[in-house]
This record gives sequence, C-alpha cells and structure tokens, in this order.
Amino acid sequence: MKTALGLLFGLRRHDLRAARTFVNTMFPGNPLPVRLLKFLAWTLRQIFLTIPAALKTAHFTRPVSRTPIWLAAGNPLANHPWADDPDAALPKRSDVVVIGAGFTGAGCAYHWAKAGRGHMVVLEMDDPASGASGRNEGLVVMGRYFAMVRDTVRPYLDQIRPDLTPQQRAKLADQFAAHYAASAYKNADLIEETVRTEGYDCDYARNGWIQARDAGDQPGLEESIAAGAVAGFDDWTSMSAGDVLEKGGMKIDHPAGFSRQAASFHPAKWVWSLLQTALATPHVALYARTKVLRITDQGEDYAVETERGTIRCRHLVNATESYTAILHQQFRGKLNPVQTQAAFGQGGPESMKEHIGLSGKRGFFGRHSSGVMIGSDATQLPYHLAGNNKPSRFITKFLIGEMHRYFDQSPIEITHEWSGTPGFTADEYPIVGLIDSKRQYLIGGMCGSGTAVSFNGARHVIQQILGLDGPDDYPAAYFAPTRVLDPQHHPWPDIESP
Repeated sequence: MKTALGLLFGLRRHDLRAARTFVNTMFPGNPLPVRLLKFLAWTLRQIFLTIPAALKTAHFTRPVSRTPIWLAAGNPLANHPWADDPDAALPKRSDVVVIGAGFTGAGCAYHWAKAGRGHMVVLEMDDPASGASGRNEGLVVMGRYFAMVRDTVRPYLDQIRPDLTPQQRAKLADQFAAHYAASAYKNADLIEETVRTEGYDCDYARNGWIQARDAGDQPGLEESIAAGAVAGFDDWTSMSAGDVLEKGGMKIDHPAGFSRQAASFHPAKWVWSLLQTALATPHVALYARTKVLRITDQGEDYAVETERGTIRCRHLVNATESYTAILHQQFRGKLNPVQTQAAFGQGGPESMKEHIGLSGKRGFFGRHSSGVMIGSDATQLPYHLAGNNKPSRFITKFLIGEMHRYFDQSPIEITHEWSGTPGFTADEYPIVGLIDSKRQYLIGGMCGSGTAVSFNGARHVIQQILGLDGPDDYPAAYFAPTRVLDPQHHPWPDIESP
C-alpha cells in the first residue's frame, strides 16, 4: 500500500502525457470512454499489483544519475580546443554548415571528409551525441518492417489524397513502405561496412532484434511477415518461444517477431568515431556548445546566426530532428518532438543475453556489460520542451514491471535514468531533401529509427551538394519535405502497376 500511494502521489505532468498516449495506443478501436475505463483498470493493476511486486527486487541509488549510460564513459572529443574555449570565434564563412552533431550531423561530416573537398562547419548546441543519438536503445533497426510503415502511412494518405480510390491509396502506401525498407536496409549495410572498414570500436554486433507478441498479435505478425515477403523483404520473420529463450533469454508463450539483420552498438561511440575521422582532415571543423539562433536567406548565401557570431555558407544541412520547428516554424505540427525514456541498472536478470535487441509489448530491454537497460515508447511533447530530458520515475518503475513479465525477478539497482526527444513526422515517415528551392536541406523526422536513415541519408545529401553521381536512394516523391509541408504541391509518385 505504501508503494502504491507513493506512485499515485508522485505522478507529474509528463506521466499524464504518457498516460494519454497509452490510452490511444493500448486500446485502439474503442470509444474514448471505454478506452479511459480500460486504462484506469490497467493503471490500478500496475500501481497496486504489478509494480509493487517488481520493486521487491529493485532499488534506486541516491541520487540516480540523469546521464545516459552511453554518455557516462569518457567522451574522446571532450578535450578538443573548441570544447573548452567558448570564446573561440567562428570562421566568417564555409562551403557547408551542418546544424547538429548526432547520427546525422556526424554522418554528414564523415562523408564530406571522405570526399576530400572544400570546408564544412558542424555546429552543435551541446556536446556531440548529447541529444536523441545518445539517448536510445543502441540498436541499428531496419525492422520498422514493411507492414508497419505501410500501416502508419496509409491513414495519412486517406486524409491528404482523397482524389485516389481506396485501392490506389493502399497501393501508394505499399510503395512508400517499399522505398523506406530498401533505404533502411542499405543504410544498415553501410553502417556495418563503415564499422568494419574503419575499425571502429563501438561494440557493433549484428545478432538481430526480437519483439515479443501475445496470442492476439499472432494474426498480425503472420500478416506482416507475409506482406514483407511479397514486397521482397524477408528479414522480418517469426521465432518460436523456445528459440527466443535460447537466443535472447526471454520467456514468452507465443512466437515472436524477429529481424535477423538488426544490430546493436554503442550509439555515442559511433558518433564520436565518425567525428574523429572527419576532424582528422582539414575539411571539417566542429563547434560544440554553439546554439544556432536563426537562419537568414541572403540570396547567394545563408547567414547562420549563433551565440558566438554569424557564419555564412552556400549550403546548409539541418540535422536538428526534434528541434527543427524551433528554427523553421513551418514544421510546427508537421515534425513534432516526442519523449522516450530509458534506465540502466546493475545486476538484472542473468538470463538476458548480450548484444541482441529485445522488446516486450510496451518496452525494450538490453544487457550491457554488468547491467541491463530498459526503455519506453514515445510521448509527444510541446515544442518548448524538446530536449528537456526529464524522466518519469513512474515510467521507470512500470518498465521494471514489464521486464519481469519476460524474465525472472533478479536484484537490480537503477543507477542511471534519462529521456530523449526524437522527432516524428505527421505520417511517421522520414524527410530527406531540400526545404527550399535552393541549397538548404533537412534530414529528419526519423520517428525513433535514426539508425535506419541517418548515415546513408547524410551520404545522399553530401553527394547532391557536391554534384556526385550515385543512386537516388531518397527520391523526392517519397522523401521530400513538401510531403508534409505542402501536400497539394508535392510531386506525388505515380501508382505503379502490379
């Protein structure tokens, strides 16, 4: 009872925002009053039964660190001159300015340095990888598998393409899913190739990703596997309960979804490694702790005004994800910040296997060295709270309860607890392309799957800036920002023949 009362009276506003999301995602298809009643019953069960039982073996250090476990280790870039000299002046101009030094910004720097031309400046308002890129589950997941993308894009097309028949919208959703899946697998392959070629030490292991499914999910699992296979994507398959126990250590009663080609890695080490390679050349400079205030179109150039001065450039790349709408007001309501949450604890279930992605119904898990990490789904935030990164203790306790649905209860001491804010587009489909008719690009709206877009998306944009030949992995018909900004004038693709 004491634990339950503590949970009840410890609720905060972001707990309530999470509750609103849960109502809509856990009980779809029901009228709102029914969803609310079901959610109330579920909440009371969590507060009085599930969470108190889980917490019998869980403890929290005093205080719990708010630093992500990925960032707790030493940042090899921390002692660069730009990091300790806030008065260091920006250059007056550069060929390219990239805003943001996460997955995407670091990818741009890497590909630009490899091209060996001109000069690029990367601006980061905090430290590299300090945003969503260092606040995630550490997975390279292209397993926003075909059917999932199809099913998230379709309702959006129903709203903005009333000129098409239902059959045509269904076909168009299939086309969007196919283009996304193809680009995501290519991105994952490029990450692996780069890790191997460069010899990066970022704990990379391509052992797959398991997603638990219960009895009611089995028809949907089978349909998603079949749909992907028909479209030419056979990575997403099913795994028996026995194989799940052997490969991941999870105890389930029904077959799970399995992405064979998914990988795990240390996301911050990946970002730091890319930047170290880029900074070792004369073609890239990085200015961290440098907040961009505004961008002005100067005709032939862009003026990027920051807290330490203004830099002009001919080409501009926005790798700002959930912060995009702060600099570009037209993306409000089109590219929204959402909050995810994770925690790390020493100990945890011994059966949980290392170097494999594990997901339950409402959370993900992973073993790293001496402890385990747990994480949550996303909750939309107001724009001014992007990057606020205030985790909810209630959600952490709920996730501990979720973990014990699949693993034996074992002592765990929570030492780190954090949140992050990736960006979600209205149709849950990424953006790669020009946001004006000139030379300003955006790579973003990755919907929590930055490792499915960022690296190859960065290469694509750098190739466009340099005028290099290469495959068009991100055709404007599918990825251009006008898809969400101005659907009426977007160059929609033709409906392909069967």
